[in-house]
Amino acid sequence: MTGGINGRTGVCGIIGYPVEQSFSPAMHNAAFAALGLDFVYVPFPVSPPLLPAAVTAVRALGLAGVNVTVPHKQAVLPFLDELSGEARLAGAVNTIVNRSGSLYGDNTDGKGFLHSLKEGAAFVPSGKTALILGAGGAARAVAAELALAGAKKLVVANRTPERAARLAGFVAEKTGVKAEVVPWPAVEGDTIAGEVLREADLVVQTTSLGMYPGVTSTVPLPYDRFRPGQVACDLVYNPVKTLFLRKAARAGATVVDGLGMLLHQGALSFEMWTNTVAPLEVMRNALWFWKNKYHNRGERNC
Repeated sequence: MTGGINGRTGVCGIIGYPVEQSFSPAMHNAAFAALGLDFVYVPFPVSPPLLPAAVTAVRALGLAGVNVTVPHKQAVLPFLDELSGEARLAGAVNTIVNRSGSLYGDNTDGKGFLHSLKEGAAFVPSGKTALILGAGGAARAVAAELALAGAKKLVVANRTPERAARLAGFVAEKTGVKAEVVPWPAVEGDTIAGEVLREADLVVQTTSLGMYPGVTSTVPLPYDRFRPGQVACDLVYNPVKTLFLRKAARAGATVVDGLGMLLHQGALSFEMWTNTVAPLEVMRNALWFWKNKYHNRGERNC
């Protein structure tokens, strides 16, 4: 935005709880400024009971659109007018576009995730086995996109087994890709988790473990079972190098942090709101600036 906020300024933002620590405003506002677009992106903290009112406000206030983050990615679905195929398959929305009062929900997490894997590790899912840790909205998007990209098998582990079973069953039914559930590892050294971990070509950590203030927490895996040739990805992006990634790297795995997914999913959202090609390098530089500014302060991902 070049001339200050005015009556024609397009307003975008992010709804979640909390959101004050999100890197997305810096990334999007840098992109708007670089292209001279009359837009602004702001964070909107929305507690779960106020979600219906917040979605109504997107329409009522004429916002161009919003990103949706935890804990609303699944809960927001019933309040939207239309969903993309990706959002339906993932069962979650991370981007809302206001189309003249009609709210369209999409999910750019999955495509952003695949872009980050290709960029960060030259990883192609076709014919590969993936272990997914967690079963929330981000996990659903990742699982759906991996299945659509030709993964051979998906294995899901979650602290609530019923949610893992629902995710695995949903993906198998909708895509035909083999999907199974394994128990959440109770302690480091768990043998079942160790066997599954060793077999996986890709391990994706989608839970909140490792985020500030719990930066010393991680999934209780037998990390010595990670191996060279394997890719480990954590969707947490602040801190960038989580304990999960550090342990996996020590065992020889190639690691991919959450900044790449944040960049690419954000670029796709940007393009839907503005009908303009996203300036990736500008957005990447903005993320790196904020990463360097806040990394040592242990700020929390959103």
